[in-house]
Amino acid sequence: MTENSYSGEFVVFEGLDGSGQTTQAKLLKEYLEEQGFKVLMTKEPTLDSLAGKKIRQILDEKEEISPAELQKLFVQDRKEHLENEILPALKRGEVVISDRYFFSTFAFGAASGLDLEWLIDLNKDFPVPDLTFILKARPETCLQRIEKRGTAKTLFEKKEKMGKAWQVYEILLQRFENLFLIDAEQSIEQVFNQIKKIINQN
Repeated sequence: MTENSYSGEFVVFEGLDGSGQTTQAKLLKEYLEEQGFKVLMTKEPTLDSLAGKKIRQILDEKEEISPAELQKLFVQDRKEHLENEILPALKRGEVVISDRYFFSTFAFGAASGLDLEWLIDLNKDFPVPDLTFILKARPETCLQRIEKRGTAKTLFEKKEKMGKAWQVYEILLQRFENLFLIDAEQSIEQVFNQIKKIINQN
């Protein structure tokens, strides 16, 4: 994998669905803009590419596909996402905040029974983020939050699969640099205070 060689900073939020990564990504965007930074906030999968649109159908369980083919779609969507949005913004010196990135492929792909090394190799040409926040909340907590949204559960929003995905996130925390574990069982404000502290130290 490559390092980010551009002047911009690449920040990623990860965790189980319902752990609060979207909320915290938005709070960080607002905070950094108040500090005078130009920020691009984005998320994966995108809805811009053909691969991203197909992924949405599969996650909503409107189509079926093998776990390996699904992860290949994520990689294709990610490639276009990097080329069209993330890398140009980093070249311009902006802060890019992405709600999910290849760590999601590793965690949820492995939770579906795929080999972790194979998944990592699929993403070997992509840059590693400068900072990644992994929000830790129990599957039970995440599912309660998802139910409160009133939206239908998607493919990976099942307790057993979420538990397996979290086990992989714990492996990734040991394997990759600049990954920070955040206790997401706390209030939104408490979680964000942890994130701000790490941002200000880096």
